[in-house]
Amino acid sequence: MSWNDFYRRRDILDAVLTAAARDPQGPLPFDEIPGAEKAFGTRENLMLALHYRWTQLLSGHLRAQVESDNDHVDAVKRAWTAAVRRNRALYEVVAAHRDEYPALKAAHRAEQAMLAIAAGLAEPDEPVDEVAKVGAAFEALLSEGPGLRPARPFDRLLRMLAPSA
Repeated sequence: MSWNDFYRRRDILDAVLTAAARDPQGPLPFDEIPGAEKAFGTRENLMLALHYRWTQLLSGHLRAQVESDNDHVDAVKRAWTAAVRRNRALYEVVAAHRDEYPALKAAHRAEQAMLAIAAGLAEPDEPVDEVAKVGAAFEALLSEGPGLRPARPFDRLLRMLAPSA
């Protein structure tokens, strides 16, 4: 993939999120975004790219919080909450559509396992199904928690000032 392809795909993902933010539970605005079909091929591939973006953001928050706090459960809670606040539309779109595609279901199970292991609620050598169940329960507690007000959206402003941001 060239840098031009990377930036084109990034811009398409941003356009999808902007359009989907009006109704995250609604249908994915795939056909309405010029170039989406050429860049991603299918809605499932587009959703996998969105989930990958979410996972990158979440794992960055997790690394920053877990390394600086001995209470891993609290650190994961803060990391997850910060990631959702700063990327509300991305989280809501991925959450709304993750059960529609088999590949996205598998990616979500891996995310749940990552949450459980990072919080210290499970060990990496435990059975994958058990770790995912613990992660699912923990994620359910996180998503019902208070304090998920959206942060101010500066990403678009940053990209206007520096296209590589």
